[in-house]
Amino acid sequence: MKLQLRADLMLLMITFFWGGSILLTKIGLDYLQEYNLISLRFTLAFLLSGIIFYKHIIKTDYKTVKYAFILSFILFIVYVFATFGTKYTSVSNAGFLFSLTVIFIPLLSSIFLKQTPEKKVVFGIVLSMVGVGLLTLHNQFKIGFGDLFCILCALFYAVHIMITGAVAKHVNAISLGVLQLGFVGLFSIIFSIFMEKPKLPDNYESWLAILALSIFCTGIAFIFQIIAQQHTSPTHAGLIFTLEPVFSSMFAFIFTGETLTSRGYLGAILLLISVLIAELDFKSLLKRNYKKFME
Repeated sequence: MKLQLRADLMLLMITFFWGGSILLTKIGLDYLQEYNLISLRFTLAFLLSGIIFYKHIIKTDYKTVKYAFILSFILFIVYVFATFGTKYTSVSNAGFLFSLTVIFIPLLSSIFLKQTPEKKVVFGIVLSMVGVGLLTLHNQFKIGFGDLFCILCALFYAVHIMITGAVAKHVNAISLGVLQLGFVGLFSIIFSIFMEKPKLPDNYESWLAILALSIFCTGIAFIFQIIAQQHTSPTHAGLIFTLEPVFSSMFAFIFTGETLTSRGYLGAILLLISVLIAELDFKSLLKRNYKKFME
């Protein structure tokens, strides 16, 4: 029980970091271009993780490298959409839209793996669509580019999670994760060289944002997630991760005074409810509470 509590607290800390990462990305983009920012974030995170897990890295085989390359390509797309999405929408909108990953996973499973989704998942998907509409649609009934990029980020991250689940069991998971960070950094450097003018941060504020993104939101978050998920259930992890948009909105309000419209708050609440519906196992909860009541 103590191990699970410790694991859940670690996951809560990770979620807190990820909630802050959207605001930090906003700050970083004030001084750096998109691919430049991603390259610095992932390269530094790779170096940090590599130093800590070097014993796993030196034992890496070809299969691990191959899987890491495939997964990193998808993760690179995820962070391209995440970075551009964060640039062109509000911190609060980005946080809530990123949480759609939990909805996309069962939806994609039903399409590609022919797994019939549960009724609660179908209801959650419908509710999330209403929430997205309220949160993102303007008076002209058009979704902004930033909001669209955030939705695509959530979609590709769902693909990434599904593929990771399929391949991670066949290789060393830690080596896979660390190499993945390195490949994303490499892809970002290549894109930055050909499409931008890459540079290092030239002021205190941008260095602080980059280091916080690299160390806390990517490197430490990755390490702690690997450790924590050995001692807690996927349901616990998923429920804790649904707090990310709450933390992102909190950071946005405290540091920038950003708020949503009344319609936006309603959409955000519906999104959170839809994610909880998709994550919670109501039958198990009812059975457990019934047994406790009967005792």
